[in-house]
Amino acid sequence: MDTTTDIDLWDLLLGFSILLIPFSVFLYYKIRLSKDLIISVLRMVAQLFLVAVYLEWIFDKNNALINSLWVLIMVVVGAFTVVRRVKMPLKHYLFPVLLAGFFSIIIIDGFFLGLVVKPAYFFDARYFIPITGMILGNSLNHNIVGLSAWFNGLSKQKELYYFLLTNSGNKQKAMLPFIQKAIVAGINPLLATMSVIGLISLPGMMTGQILGGASPSVAIKYQVMIMLAIFVGCTLALILSILFTKKILFDDYDALK
Repeated sequence: MDTTTDIDLWDLLLGFSILLIPFSVFLYYKIRLSKDLIISVLRMVAQLFLVAVYLEWIFDKNNALINSLWVLIMVVVGAFTVVRRVKMPLKHYLFPVLLAGFFSIIIIDGFFLGLVVKPAYFFDARYFIPITGMILGNSLNHNIVGLSAWFNGLSKQKELYYFLLTNSGNKQKAMLPFIQKAIVAGINPLLATMSVIGLISLPGMMTGQILGGASPSVAIKYQVMIMLAIFVGCTLALILSILFTKKILFDDYDALK
């Protein structure tokens, strides 16, 4: 198949003209988002071009240590973002969320790269970094939603927790409704996305591979694999984050701190 058609600089600049539509909407309805949009777009462009520069270097070196360090940086940034967005104290909750992300990536990468994809070189940057990045990126969004439901549920329904704890005498049973709500809140949107893939849109990995010249049949197999990896990765990261953070949320007498 043909290689991907390149976009020259002038055509890329032309693409930015489409932003006139949201700018017009913001101006007409007097919505103060124009400045935020400009900042977001500029940050996106700068970050992506920087990524292109150092990914070229990383892909050229293709070194196991360098690739692993880059993935570790992604895990740290993801954990930091989750804790900040859920508005939890960094000094207490960064490490548990970081640990949850780290363990989930080890399990998912080990299974899908080691047993399913089986590249000649496990740490091959072409597979190791993009696949890990997609899993982490999706885990980040669903972790934020799930952990927010977990913390908000406990803080707003303390009486329910103590009622269940008193009547059951079991902390695990008392926490169960809150864990259930957190998992449903975090995972439901992903289930909805999975159920309409191929009907509403072609997902990112499949589209990228097709544009890169891969046959649709190969792209579909990779897309199925990555969606399974994303779903299990999101579920693992969320449940581990809940289990690790509950050690900080409760004292030795099972009372909420």
